[in-house]
Amino acid sequence: MKRRSFLKGAGAAGIAGAAVSGFPAPAISQNRMEWRLVTTWPKNFPGLGTGANLLADFITRGTEGRLTVKVFGGGEIVPAFESVDAVGAGTAEMGHGAPYYWKGKVAASQFIASMPFGLTAQEQNSWFQYGGGQELADEVYEKLGCKFFPSGNTGVQMGGWFNKEINSLEDYKGLKMRIPGLGGEVVKAAGGNVVNLPGAEIPPALQSGAIDATEWVGPYNDLAFGLYKSAKYYYYPGWHEPATVLDNFINIKAWEKLPSDIKAVVEAANTAVNQLVLSEFVARNNAALATLVDKHGVVLKKFPDPVLNGLGGLAGKVMNDLASGDPLSRKVMDSILTFRKGAIGWTTRSETAFTAARSLPFQYAEPSGG
Repeated sequence: MKRRSFLKGAGAAGIAGAAVSGFPAPAISQNRMEWRLVTTWPKNFPGLGTGANLLADFITRGTEGRLTVKVFGGGEIVPAFESVDAVGAGTAEMGHGAPYYWKGKVAASQFIASMPFGLTAQEQNSWFQYGGGQELADEVYEKLGCKFFPSGNTGVQMGGWFNKEINSLEDYKGLKMRIPGLGGEVVKAAGGNVVNLPGAEIPPALQSGAIDATEWVGPYNDLAFGLYKSAKYYYYPGWHEPATVLDNFINIKAWEKLPSDIKAVVEAANTAVNQLVLSEFVARNNAALATLVDKHGVVLKKFPDPVLNGLGGLAGKVMNDLASGDPLSRKVMDSILTFRKGAIGWTTRSETAFTAARSLPFQYAEPSGG
């Protein structure tokens, strides 16, 4: 969806005047509101921070300035991992991050973010839209005082940066690794020492040796952070985050006071950004991976199948253990597992079968010019 098309459609949702009151400062004046969007990302960081910028721009322009959204990077108003607290309390009206950052507050949020060996990005979006995922996410985020929207997706991530080869599960023992969410719980079960750091703190921690390994997102973002300067081996696939949801969370009282036409613009903006961010990652990862390998000499390594098999088994056990003590986590996980089971049947015969066919050694057309 292009910006012009979005703005035209958003305008069609109705830009009628409506008086709204009761929001924290910045105050409402002349039927206009100014909201602050606090993020967990470094300001203007490619794909993540710029996705938040895009959301703010769509909402501001789509409402013709009736709701102006100003973006603040992680740490500008509140520390990155306190963003959801600030929004839930009404200190800021809107936020942008990733659901697993809130697992210490509501455990079920980490299942919404991404499940190890779980759903692909398209499957995940389908679960939100047609599998009851939006309703379950709203139930989870209500406990945080927020309204939830999926607002971007990284697609399949990379497995991480390491300074030693990972040849067996034993190699995780004692490893100090930055890895959030359920993936972190699996690495912990494999014997690793898991550290949870916001993005901006990862490069210096890896460089100083405070951590031995890290995952972040994928080539596009990892190149921007310069992680190749501090680690030799770049592993794939990202078993821990096959498709990580980025969340737009809105103070629930502020959301409920919005007129219906502005709500429609916010919903449409998130739908557009959710797709555009994923598309950007898919497009940019190609060139970034080539730069990492060809220019910076990064060594690409695939996790051996026995390692993946072992991690998969640990993932199932870890998730079951976590869900057994929390009914809401169990409810979310069961919904995703049911959807996953059905999705595997179709995906195996569609995308999986097609990509295998595309990789066959037949002679194919080449772009003109070589």
